[in-house]
Amino acid sequence: MKLRFLGACREVGRSALFLDDSIMLDYGIKMGEPPEYPVNGVRPQVVLLSHCHIDHSGLVPNLMDLEPDIFMTPPTADLANLLLRDSLKIAESTGVNAPYDAGDVHAFMYRTKTVDYRAKFHTHGYDVEFYDAGHIPGAACIHVTSKSGKSLLYTGDINTSDTRLVSGAVEFPDADYLAIESTYFSKDHTSRKETEAAFIESLKSTLDIGGNVIIPAFAIGRTQEMLMLLDAHGIRPYVDGMGKDAYEIMMKHPSYLRNPTHLKRAYDNAIPVKSSKRDDVSMESSVIVTTSGMLNGGPVMYYLNKLYNDPKSKIMLTGYQVEGTNGRMALDTGIIENNGMLQQLRIKLEQHDFSAHAGDKELKAIVKDFCDRGTKAVFTMHGDNTEGFATWIEEEMGIKAYAPVVGEEFILH
Repeated sequence: MKLRFLGACREVGRSALFLDDSIMLDYGIKMGEPPEYPVNGVRPQVVLLSHCHIDHSGLVPNLMDLEPDIFMTPPTADLANLLLRDSLKIAESTGVNAPYDAGDVHAFMYRTKTVDYRAKFHTHGYDVEFYDAGHIPGAACIHVTSKSGKSLLYTGDINTSDTRLVSGAVEFPDADYLAIESTYFSKDHTSRKETEAAFIESLKSTLDIGGNVIIPAFAIGRTQEMLMLLDAHGIRPYVDGMGKDAYEIMMKHPSYLRNPTHLKRAYDNAIPVKSSKRDDVSMESSVIVTTSGMLNGGPVMYYLNKLYNDPKSKIMLTGYQVEGTNGRMALDTGIIENNGMLQQLRIKLEQHDFSAHAGDKELKAIVKDFCDRGTKAVFTMHGDNTEGFATWIEEEMGIKAYAPVVGEEFILH
């Protein structure tokens, strides 16, 4: 078994792991200015997609000239189609050269076969099975067994704790080798209950003084969770951006949701905003849930343009802010770039940890579980401190662990 790491090495973004020069596990883009791509020049026969987020799926359409077989869960197929088409539309509107075109997206969907969790299938000599990763609806850990009987579990993005939207991952197979994400290694999450309580208290304090609250949220996963949280506390928000399209897709796959009834109620309670009607949104004690979650374009920039100079109002970031994004710049400098202009933020800025990734304690527990069941080596990916995680594994678990650099190859015997 040969592993070649093409991205997400000592970094967050552009996940891509190439198995035996034939199977591609994810093929994503690292968001930023400019975006970064995985190592190219590969010719996979098969693509296995863990989930739809662009840092995992965003470059798969670029492979369509190779006519690979593509496998993913049903929600991932529908949500990836939504995200990829939206990315293409954004590229066209901003004059950026996209790495694929509409024909490639069409071919991507045509070549995709959908497979539910725990439904074993065989492709090009490999046995494959998807396991619930607990990250967003449809996200999967990918278990691959080679012709020689060696097995690999690739976690993709994983979460073992429940959120309002999805249940945490609970079941993993035995595997000879483990490739695990490391986003929150050395950082534990506050409990969801405490995080939610602090978030609602802060939000209400802003509304009480007549300020507005902007909640930038990823269209897939975070927007839906935020609406469920606000609904549970009797708060009626505006919702703008692609999150509504994602919601409609999710409701077609209710078995992948923790509580589809509550999700529907939360959306019915929210006030949808069309792009042509943004001027009608009240700017007095309003809550606006909108994309994009890292302030890299989207309708959030419209609302920030109105409120960036208002010290009574508040931006409440709800997710990880990748280096090179507007959201990270806002946190580091208090400045954002909005439509070519730099804006000094007088609006208050907070970050709340609603991560859909396992924290330090959970990551270590996953590794220990695999090692106790005979895993021979671990590869740490998708994090800013993958080297630290690999060192911890070797010292505490007593097995080989590696933090690959981009392009590095490993032959596993």
